[in-house]
Amino acid sequence: MARALRNKPGLHLLTRFLNSPSPVHLHGSTRTLETLAYEEVRASTDKPYNLTAFVLHGLLGSGRNWRSFSRNLASTLSNSSPSIEWRMVLVDIRNHGRSADIEGLEPPHDMVNAANDLADLIKARDWAWPDAVIGHSMGGKVALQFAESCARGDYGESVVYPKQLWILDSVPGEVNSENSDGEVEKVLQTLQSLPSSVPSRKWLVSRMIELGFSKSLSEWIGSNLKKSGEHETWAFNLEGAVQMFNSYREKSYWSLLEHPPKGMEIAIVRAENSDRWDSHVIHRLENLANQGGDGDEGKFSIHVLPNSGHWVHVDNPNGLLEIVAPKLASVRPDSS
Repeated sequence: MARALRNKPGLHLLTRFLNSPSPVHLHGSTRTLETLAYEEVRASTDKPYNLTAFVLHGLLGSGRNWRSFSRNLASTLSNSSPSIEWRMVLVDIRNHGRSADIEGLEPPHDMVNAANDLADLIKARDWAWPDAVIGHSMGGKVALQFAESCARGDYGESVVYPKQLWILDSVPGEVNSENSDGEVEKVLQTLQSLPSSVPSRKWLVSRMIELGFSKSLSEWIGSNLKKSGEHETWAFNLEGAVQMFNSYREKSYWSLLEHPPKGMEIAIVRAENSDRWDSHVIHRLENLANQGGDGDEGKFSIHVLPNSGHWVHVDNPNGLLEIVAPKLASVRPDSS
């Protein structure tokens, strides 16, 4: 599909890499507040965008992990409706990617503050509120927290709810470590035991494999290194990420799914082969989706992505596109 996009006349894929230092006066202070780092992906520069989706990565990832999928999604949506131009904003969540180097993103490092960062970015850039938010794994819970905070009025009276929320292979309730194989915990504990800088990516991958992790997981961890002099160091703030993972496990958003704000649709995509889901959680989601609404609240739906494990954008990106794109294509800009 990417080859076909490159060969299509007149189609320009725009990717902008941006840190977002914005002078913001907080409580009389004149210090500069730097908001989250992000990247923009659009299908064309020939016309202005009129819809925006935020794309949120998972634990130990970064926005760039979702670059390929976001390009294809933006292009698919542009082709389906020439009058609509989507902008995908690939955010580096606090403690991750280029946001790991940004000062001023103070603790506690939890879902509430990760969602607050999104609102701060919107306000600092003087953007309209996003029409959709797409979040994978931990990013899914940040998306749910953002929606909950919007509905609660935490961001002020000018807030506009996202019309669609896409939660990709992210369990919406509390995550009990006793019901999982503990792989994430093992990875975090292992990374904490390693030196903060390592000789090379090859060394790290070999070490992780020696410790019993799969080659694919070890190589993915290795992809999250950055050059620091003659050595490599983490492209994330490890201790901050650990705190965020603990918050991810503890937070529950069942009440939001049961009572979505009017005008919002929350869609959960469960990967068919994912090991994140307990049967009782699946049953509860299916019952909730079958209840329907009375018109006074928003909507909830659940979708199953076949032939995919947890890494939905890698295992079956085309299948994910087929689920997400048609619904997003129904979104229309607010009339001005």
